[in-house]
Amino acid sequence: MSAITGVIHFNKQPINKIHRDSLLEIYSQYIFDDIGFWFKENVFLSCHAQWITPESIGEKQPYYDYVRQLVITSDAIIDNREELFSKLQIHSNQQKYISDSQLILLAYEKWGEEIPQYLLGDFAFMIWDEKKQKLFGARDFSGARTLYFYKNDTTFVFSTTIKPLFSLPYIEKKINEEWLAEFLVIPSMVEAVDMNSTVYKSIKQLPPSHTISVVDGKVTINKYNLIDFNNKLHLKSNQEYEEAFREVFEKAVTSRLRTYGKVGAQLSGGLDSGSVVSFAANALKKENKRLNTYSFIPRGDFEDWTPNYFITDERPFIKETVDYVGNISDQYMNFAEKSPFGEINDFLELLEMPYKFFENSFWLKGINEKAQEQGIKILLNGARGNHSISFGSWNLTINHYASLLKRLKWIQLYNELNLYCKNYRTGKSVILPVVAKRAFPYMYQSSKTNTELDYSSSSIIISPELAKKTNVFEKLKAYEVDITGYTTEDEFDFRKKHFEQLYSWNKTGTVTTKLSLRYSLWDRDPTNDIRVIRFCLAIPNEQYVQGGMERSLVRRAMENYLPNKVRLDQQKRGLQGADVILRMTSKWKEFREELQQLSQDPNISSILNNELIKNAIKVIGEQPKPELLFDENFRLLTRSLIVYRFLKTMY
Repeated sequence: MSAITGVIHFNKQPINKIHRDSLLEIYSQYIFDDIGFWFKENVFLSCHAQWITPESIGEKQPYYDYVRQLVITSDAIIDNREELFSKLQIHSNQQKYISDSQLILLAYEKWGEEIPQYLLGDFAFMIWDEKKQKLFGARDFSGARTLYFYKNDTTFVFSTTIKPLFSLPYIEKKINEEWLAEFLVIPSMVEAVDMNSTVYKSIKQLPPSHTISVVDGKVTINKYNLIDFNNKLHLKSNQEYEEAFREVFEKAVTSRLRTYGKVGAQLSGGLDSGSVVSFAANALKKENKRLNTYSFIPRGDFEDWTPNYFITDERPFIKETVDYVGNISDQYMNFAEKSPFGEINDFLELLEMPYKFFENSFWLKGINEKAQEQGIKILLNGARGNHSISFGSWNLTINHYASLLKRLKWIQLYNELNLYCKNYRTGKSVILPVVAKRAFPYMYQSSKTNTELDYSSSSIIISPELAKKTNVFEKLKAYEVDITGYTTEDEFDFRKKHFEQLYSWNKTGTVTTKLSLRYSLWDRDPTNDIRVIRFCLAIPNEQYVQGGMERSLVRRAMENYLPNKVRLDQQKRGLQGADVILRMTSKWKEFREELQQLSQDPNISSILNNELIKNAIKVIGEQPKPELLFDENFRLLTRSLIVYRFLKTMY
């Protein structure tokens, strides 16, 4: 709900007023409900507050507790307030008036640096403990809110965004080549594996699931853990698992509806956002509120060129959900005049770093703009559902059948395949060879093996010079990052790694934090609730793949909550942004000319693989073709262009 910043001088020198003012001034680009600051001798804290929850209205931050001699500045929404009231023994007469930041402060007094173990929600906060002369802070487990910092021998500075830090004359703005190398090599949406680093050499960030303590000039960063992978839940029947799922998921959704404003939700035609919307709309109905949904659709002149298993216009499925659930005001937007090419500079300014989600950038921003215009303060989504509520893809299903085959579970396999073939409208003669190949891969191995990736010939846009200088391939190998884009790793192991390795979380938090500051609303994802994640990790694997269905648990659990057309569909897959090339048609020549300029720029040749880029320009051609959306050359060119535009701001 806030942008926070602060400074501490280890040498006890007072904070320069000009420096204080410059930190505050940079945040003037955003709209805030209140601006506050607190300083005493060598410590300065500030908060630019956006009021989202009822308790935040009129709240004064930073908040100083004179009795406890603690002061907090926080960017937080806490979801387990009732639980904390009980554990902290807060009288019912006081509960209504206690803000989330005050609640965090009371929790810190009771549990000290163990405090993140007791907090549920999205948060980043800093507390100055006068008695201990200690600055302590934390970031929530998945990094839903950002927190950057800088340190030298005499000073520690922190901020929600990066730009205010560069307003201080002693902080140098210089590219972090190690971070940039990781960004260029990793093919997925992950930016970098070093979670302390940023694109700027002098600026660090507090990783998700970490606390930070600053005492006598020493900075200590510690990881805390909220997930126990050994904790398993064993219930008696499918029905009990389904009921348990609905109970924990309903709590996750309803706890995210706390706002004095309106509630919105991004809604596609799929399971994740549909499940969120179903519980949210029903809960809001009890409060006489209506849920506003926002759905992106292609431009009116778009001609669908994609394979028939893709749905590029999801309105038929979305309307099924809207009509079935009820209490929804649905809106469909195509942002006809916008394109991702036209949004690059604005997104670089907003995010303060290069990004990889080129195809979706324009409509993500567009939905936030529309929601702000309509008074939305909470915007729900189901972005992280693939690893929680809707885990269990086609690949996992086939692996499960392979396991049954290897364990000679003939009857169970036969029954599952019957249901699978019915659901997918196929035959056993089609699916059995696939299952057998997974079960006994050594029987199908080619005599040719390729155990080492030839990086020099792969479509990796980093220059050989920068790759060698940063030793990036060896570093990523040590982190077990697959840079080929293909993996045969078991899906359950892959999901476990997803929750263990924090670098996969950071992108979403960076985007949502900075969009929220611009549009004064919070993106909130119930599929990312730690209670939901713990539940989904604890149940038996078979709950995700049974009855011939992929994503079996959520499909079964949402019976009577979602229409069957949405709940049971396994034939179609939504594809958002299929009209990207169409949107770039009028600027295609300009797009190619800038890429040509990029490929000849001497300032960029030590960073990007210019020969690869020149070849990719030839491949995409002079005329835009819609199928380029799936072309690896188009992907590497758009990412190269984003990096190029970013670097031009540096020299």
